[in-house]
Amino acid sequence: MKASFRAFANHLGNYFMVNDPISDFLVRIQNASMVGKTRVTLPRSQIKLAIADVLAREGYIGEVDKKSKDINFSIALIYKNNRPAVTGFKRISKPSRRMYLGVRDVKPVKRGHGLLVLSTPAGILTGKEAQVKRVGGEALFEIW
Repeated sequence: MKASFRAFANHLGNYFMVNDPISDFLVRIQNASMVGKTRVTLPRSQIKLAIADVLAREGYIGEVDKKSKDINFSIALIYKNNRPAVTGFKRISKPSRRMYLGVRDVKPVKRGHGLLVLSTPAGILTGKEAQVKRVGGEALFEIW
């Protein structure tokens, strides 16, 4: 049975909706790294690709394979001393409640050991990059 709405198919061909694609993206990365996978395949979207580029630049994930024109893309996971680079995350701005931060409100995450990701007019940026560019925006999530 095919659905007429935008949905994703699992390995059995069943369709399901995702209400929060960014949380789904983060949970898939965290779950795959916790069981020791080397790569994870995710549904493609522009915001997920931009977030993946930021996470790769900051060393939380490996290279992002976005060459194929498929509906999915894959990323390599990074392990440091046999422990996953991504151990946890906190979703700040949710579809039910958007949270915006000004440049003065951006604070370090986990005393500098984490990363804040913002959606700004200058694109998807980390908290430090947003402070350097002097822009605020929607606080998407914290990751550590």
